[in-house]
Amino acid sequence: MAWRSEPPLLAGRAALVTGSSRGIGEAIARALAAHGADVALHGLHDPEALTAQAAALAAEFGVRTLALVGDVADPAAVKGWFQTLFAQWKRLDVLVNNAGVMEGALLGMATPAMIDRVIDVNTKGAIHVLQAGARLMTRHHRGSIINVTSILGTQGGAGQAVYAASKAALLGLTWSAAKELAPQGVRVNAIAPGYIDTDLVRALPPAVQAERAAAIAMGRVGTPADVAGVALFLASDLAAYVTGQVIGCDGGLRA
Repeated sequence: MAWRSEPPLLAGRAALVTGSSRGIGEAIARALAAHGADVALHGLHDPEALTAQAAALAAEFGVRTLALVGDVADPAAVKGWFQTLFAQWKRLDVLVNNAGVMEGALLGMATPAMIDRVIDVNTKGAIHVLQAGARLMTRHHRGSIINVTSILGTQGGAGQAVYAASKAALLGLTWSAAKELAPQGVRVNAIAPGYIDTDLVRALPPAVQAERAAAIAMGRVGTPADVAGVALFLASDLAAYVTGQVIGCDGGLRA
């Protein structure tokens, strides 16, 4: 997919995309950089690989990049990232809350450790990041925050109660933060991807993959670039009057 436009939609903007070492987050970071944004990448592991990824993105699109490593469930780590962002760029215009973990289990099989980890990362982590990002954005009275939820968060799914609950919480976070931050010039929206071709999906049994793909009205599995296109819109001034919205990106997936 061609992302370039003249002038770039996000020239002069600074962005952070959590969980951007691969998959949907990587595609979103790439789309933002292609449209002129300086982009801070984030990953949980492998600082050297993330630094190399950031350097490659900077070289390809001529933007500034940063590599931030750590766990979104750790408030101290999150605080440190935003201190780095402020020291380096003095601003943040776009925040994409994408980092997450997906662990499935039937209700009776969900362990306390699993429940804690999924909620700590997907829900608490998103709140930690949004809090810190909003503080930086309101200094300049502008910004776009994008929470990546899931079709499971809007419709639920058997065997995914814990994950669905963690992602459904982002809906309330999005709607509430949008109302709170709108007077300060900060927009907050969410994207709810459906069945997207990522490492998580490829790890599913082939029969499960085929069943889910057959339920998509558009007849194809989504790509990370499909989700990135929605994020690019929400990040840009094309969505200047859009806040408090949850946009599905699922190809008409039937529940």
